[in-house]
Amino acid sequence: MSAMLDYNATRLSVTAAGHDTNVHRAGEGAPVALLHGSGAGVSAWANWRKVIAPLSAQFDIVAPDIAGFGATEMKPDTQYNIMLWVEHFVGVLDALGLEKVSVVGNSFGGALGLMTAINHPERIDRLVLLGTPCGRFPLTDGLRAQGEFDGTMDSLRRAMSFFPHDPSFVTEDLIQARFEAATRDGALEAFRKLMPPPEGEAPIVRGIPEKMLRTVKHPALILHGREDRLVPYERALDMHQWLENSQLHSFGKCGHWVQIEREAAFLKLVTDFLGEDA
Repeated sequence: MSAMLDYNATRLSVTAAGHDTNVHRAGEGAPVALLHGSGAGVSAWANWRKVIAPLSAQFDIVAPDIAGFGATEMKPDTQYNIMLWVEHFVGVLDALGLEKVSVVGNSFGGALGLMTAINHPERIDRLVLLGTPCGRFPLTDGLRAQGEFDGTMDSLRRAMSFFPHDPSFVTEDLIQARFEAATRDGALEAFRKLMPPPEGEAPIVRGIPEKMLRTVKHPALILHGREDRLVPYERALDMHQWLENSQLHSFGKCGHWVQIEREAAFLKLVTDFLGEDA
């Protein structure tokens, strides 16, 4: 299996929650949904392009652009929130005829996977949660920088600088690709609706609360970089405490992009975990 798959070769379109939805699909086996994070110019392909091929050697990989992100439709009159995104994700599964999937979620995508497990537990098998927020915590400089993207290359470069521990992972090609996606027609207006600028001097981030997380019974693998500057490592420790059937793997000298910064370890841990007997 090649280390990469072509964007268009894996691409299909479905309708979910009334949205024309872009989805990448590859491989055969147990179905696994890859859910991307948030941020300017983000998409399923931007988050997962390097790992879709190796994972598709063993699994049926489904990687949608969540409603309002990437190449999926953004409706100006729709109120976007976690419950709409859950409805949209379940709609993607329905459109593809998938009754139950495991989820690998990065940041926002991890929160979406968790909320789907809470509201539709029968649709989720296992959860892999990368840099996923939970509880309440002060807005980090990294998250603030994402909300402050203003359509300029300088603001995007600053926002992306917070993602990895090693700055060499933010290449000029990556910045250019994200900038083109973030500034296409209507993209900045869509981003402002999905991720408004932070307000106040000391805003608080509100992730899924402890009480709700303690209801989740699904097996969960938590992967978190110790140097994550968007979602602090302490959130992973709390999540591990609150999810009763979880295991935690932390990575030193690693930021918010475990799947990129620790690709080989990510692939082994995820493949082993998803391949375990129930």
